[in-house]
Amino acid sequence: MTIYFANPELEKYANDERLCKRKLGAAQANIFFRRLDQLRNAQTLEDVRHLPGHFHELSGDRKGQWACDLLQPNRLIFEPTEKPIPTSEAGIYIWLEIESVDITEIVNYHGK
Repeated sequence: MTIYFANPELEKYANDERLCKRKLGAAQANIFFRRLDQLRNAQTLEDVRHLPGHFHELSGDRKGQWACDLLQPNRLIFEPTEKPIPTSEAGIYIWLEIESVDITEIVNYHGK
């Protein structure tokens, strides 16, 4: 899978392990790199669906975005680059047809 970065700061972190560990902390940086590796090694988003990291679709005002776990409570947020996002006739996203993503942010979207 191809990974792009909509967030230049996160792209810097992905390319500079020392900077990433300094900004995110060693434990979260390690998980961040693990999640990026999982995405890079996948052919499609379907390939990560059942891996550790709880890759999942978001809903509500974040519909069209996906998340995976980092160091709790933080999540890595990303969006498919395919526009429009492939969907079935029933309106369900087709993970198997998503081959690239834009990394957008690290956030605790639950606000706790």
